[in-house]
Amino acid sequence: MSGKPVLLVEDDDIIAKIAEWRLNNLGYQVCGRAVSGAEAMEMVVKFKPSVVLMDINLKGELDGIETAKMIKKGFNIPVIYVTSHSDGPTVERARETKPDGFIIKPFDDNDLRVAIELVLK
Repeated sequence: MSGKPVLLVEDDDIIAKIAEWRLNNLGYQVCGRAVSGAEAMEMVVKFKPSVVLMDINLKGELDGIETAKMIKKGFNIPVIYVTSHSDGPTVERARETKPDGFIIKPFDDNDLRVAIELVLK
């Protein structure tokens, strides 16, 4: 799985830096980082990642769930949600998009490795 491009969609700088560091240590290439749904869509077109790690709560018009719907429908790229929100309504909204994975923050290397490997196999 080494070197596969991963798009990171995360609007929190600290979490994004930790995630990027972890992904690099696991051998993945972070091809870009978006902080909004609109920026994520631009980066999907530009970088064509193998997988997208998507925060659910994003600033702007498109939240992570709406952005994931668009990515899955338009590009058929796997989306793994990475979120601190695991309440019933949020999980239900996310479930309706048929996510390829769901990681609860805080996460560790193993959480990322397993989720991404399952998606890419």
